[in-house]
Parts: sequence; structure tokens; C-alpha cells
Amino acid sequence: MNIVCDPIYVINLILCVIILIFGIVGWRKAGKMFPLYIGIAFGLFGLSHLSTILGLKEGLETGLIIIRTLAYLLVAFALYEVAFKKK
Repeated sequence: MNIVCDPIYVINLILCVIILIFGIVGWRKAGKMFPLYIGIAFGLFGLSHLSTILGLKEGLETGLIIIRTLAYLLVAFALYEVAFKKK
């Protein structure tokens, strides 16, 4: 395992963790799912950054594509729910 200490991936990972925490706190305080969906999506993005930092990117390429796609779809779903939710 080759650690890749690229500052971009490290900063992205830190920001993803912060957004995940904010999403969980926002969900607990507001009781709405939107912040949780966004937080989970960024948690998934964080997993992909972590795997890159740990040097696992090449071996997990297909898995990372799936993880990132799920994260983007989760963000799209959350925004769709807010934009088109019937009151």
C-alpha cells in the first residue's frame, strides 16, 4: 500500500468529513432527511478520497466509480425531493 499524501485529496477528505458531520447534525436538529442525504453523499465522496490517499485507487477503480455515481445520484435525489416535493 502506497500512501499518496496529495494535499488536494487530503483537503477534500477533510471537507467531506466536515460536511458529513454537518449533515448528521442538521438531520438530528431539523428532523429532515435532506441534510442527511447530502452528508451521506459527501461521506461516500470521502471514501473515494481516502482510498486514493491509501493508494488503493487502481485496485478499486470499478468500486470507486460505483461509489461516486451513488453519491451523485443521492445528491440529485435529495435536491429533487426539495425542488418537487408536494406540500
